Amino acid sequence: MNAPQKIETAPGSLLVDSDLLRTFVAIVETGSFSKAAQRVFRTPSAVSMQVKKMEDLLGTSIFDRDSRSVTLTANGEVLLSYARRILNLNQEMMARFVAPDMAGTVRFGAPDDYGNRLIPQILKKFAASHPNVTVDVVIDSSARLKERFQAETLDVAVINALPENPLDGDTEIVLEEPLVWAGVRGGSAHTRQPLPLAMWEHGCAWRASAADALDQAGIAYRVAYMSGNFNVQISAIEADLAIAPVPALLVEAPLVRLGHAQGLPELRTTQIRMMTRTADDCVVRAVVAHVRSCFEAWKAGDLDCSSVAA
Repeated sequence: MNAPQKIETAPGSLLVDSDLLRTFVAIVETGSFSKAAQRVFRTPSAVSMQVKKMEDLLGTSIFDRDSRSVTLTANGEVLLSYARRILNLNQEMMARFVAPDMAGTVRFGAPDDYGNRLIPQILKKFAASHPNVTVDVVIDSSARLKERFQAETLDVAVINALPENPLDGDTEIVLEEPLVWAGVRGGSAHTRQPLPLAMWEHGCAWRASAADALDQAGIAYRVAYMSGNFNVQISAIEADLAIAPVPALLVEAPLVRLGHAQGLPELRTTQIRMMTRTADDCVVRAVVAHVRSCFEAWKAGDLDCSSVAA
């Protein structure tokens, strides 16, 4: 493929059309140009032309292509964060001004690890812009949230998953984050044998990643603290009674990342996925757009959760 030809123009005089961004995100989420074409109701050749136009506007390649897959370049990863935030903010804006009297109830589920700080802040922001919408929240394990969603007792559910877990048609990835080992600063729990861990029961994506990595490395371990309450796990780590696998974004002082220097194996990436009821409900769509936008802002460091008690 020819290198993108950057369009020369005065700074600030060009904008990337939202249709281009929508197509770009569709390619990322579906993993192919042909599937993205079906989603945005265009031909594959039209999708390719849109990508070429976007690369020319930005003066950089955004995809690495081969015969088997389509992956993002480093600049493509940066663009994805901006694209999702722009599209979600646009949806929020339209919901705020076109349907200011939007009202209804949304049944929303989230796991304890994010329900502790992040979800309250997300819903606080949503309540400010949608005062007539009621959000009923259920905090539970990802496995049970999925069961609740399939039983149609939830409209939207945020769950943890590993990349190899099948992606259902009503599910999207809102964040990918590396799992890391967390211990307390200056602690010694990671030196003990067998290695003491703080984790949830079988079925937890983080536990599966940790167990696989330790088994492959031949490191003996025991579950010293088993709890579905993330605060309990964190308390065990802070007391230097155990270490735990957690997403990198959740490692905050006094916790520190542990890794190869401490003799620990690398962990897999974890995903935060959002399951959405397919019904054509504008209230559900508004919640979904807001949650997407907030996760992007959190990843970029633009969402302040400090006002919500840990």
